[in-house]
Amino acid sequence: MMVIKFVRCVLLDVILLACIVPAVSSSGSDFTSTVKRFPSISNLDGICTLTNSSGDDGPAFTAAILSDQCSTVNIPAGTTINIASPLNTSATYNKHISLAGTLSFTDDTTYWQQNSFKFTYQNATTFWLLGGKNISLYGGGTIQGNGQAWYNLYSTNSSVLRPIPLTIYEAINIVVRDITVLQTPFWNFFVSDSKKIVFDDITLHSTSTIAGIDAKNTDGWDIYRSDDVTITNSQITNQDDCVSFKPNSTNVLVQNLICNGSHGISVGSLGQYNGEFDLVENVSVSNIHMLNAQNGVRIKSWAGPNVGSGLVKNISYSHWQEDNVDNPIIIDSCFMTNTTTCTQYPSKVPTEDVYISYINGTSSGQEQSVVVNLNCSPGGTCSNIKLDNIALSPPAKYGLATYLCANIKVLGNAASLFNC
Repeated sequence: MMVIKFVRCVLLDVILLACIVPAVSSSGSDFTSTVKRFPSISNLDGICTLTNSSGDDGPAFTAAILSDQCSTVNIPAGTTINIASPLNTSATYNKHISLAGTLSFTDDTTYWQQNSFKFTYQNATTFWLLGGKNISLYGGGTIQGNGQAWYNLYSTNSSVLRPIPLTIYEAINIVVRDITVLQTPFWNFFVSDSKKIVFDDITLHSTSTIAGIDAKNTDGWDIYRSDDVTITNSQITNQDDCVSFKPNSTNVLVQNLICNGSHGISVGSLGQYNGEFDLVENVSVSNIHMLNAQNGVRIKSWAGPNVGSGLVKNISYSHWQEDNVDNPIIIDSCFMTNTTTCTQYPSKVPTEDVYISYINGTSSGQEQSVVVNLNCSPGGTCSNIKLDNIALSPPAKYGLATYLCANIKVLGNAASLFNC
């Protein structure tokens, strides 16, 4: 018979609000029982295909992924699998997940607030927890977050915990390729405590269909405490960061993205929490088209009393086209802090060895003529910041571009553009 395992309600930094999760043991007889329990699963030579059960397909999907009788879990084109319960596949090994159809999470906001997986970091929660080693998710299909109900609810209650469609947690060697995510309630992807993670050919689209209600916090990727992450060849339309390098993100490569409506590709924010050290190091972001965005190139760290510390080091942004962007390039070492307080309590997150080059395009005029603002807190918190070949212009009515900087010596052939 199929073994039901009762897992702990606390998994390191993950609080498991849904504490009973079905897990399938590896024996063939157990898988036969799984098929009997879930007639929506069929197995042909290790390829386990799911069909719609007209109910909650979450337990069947989880069981197939966790069974070693299924080398590949297949959701065919034209098939919609409805998920009404959390997916804990955090112990998955050597698995192919072929998503050609649609994985659709219900919009029962009351249920999910009580039953999603909750992280301690920034109150993040997730529908789906994927961890283990050597996993591929691909197939040209769609993950549907049904986010509009969440956007509506959050507009009246900002304490609502909105789930992430897919969190990769404590994982090694994961590839996600040729997948679309629509209408995420919160961040699209969260990568936490993982390494050797690849995303390629991803399409993300989350916008509100109701005037006056925004699809807030719909980041494309948030990377946290993870190493060796690659994001390439993807298109993102959202209303928050296109990619965010959260604390302790190292050795990250981002290339060939189109980011529309976003808040930029951001290092940070870092140093928010007293007593914690946040590191972001060895990050390369190139060949980006950023349009209709609040920010483009962005590095942000906290200052003030009772904040944390950290380091930003060896960051490269190169070969960008920016169109209609409020702040095409911004470094803010006084994030969420006024000038007086930042002077009294400078940031404890030094920003070092940053190279920004070949950034072309236009600002929106939101900041009038300002196209670059390098606002470092006092005390030498920014060093070896080099800008080369920067060609940015505001709307014609604001005249020539203005390049601002404070508490920094700008290096590179663009240094003469600055007023400091």
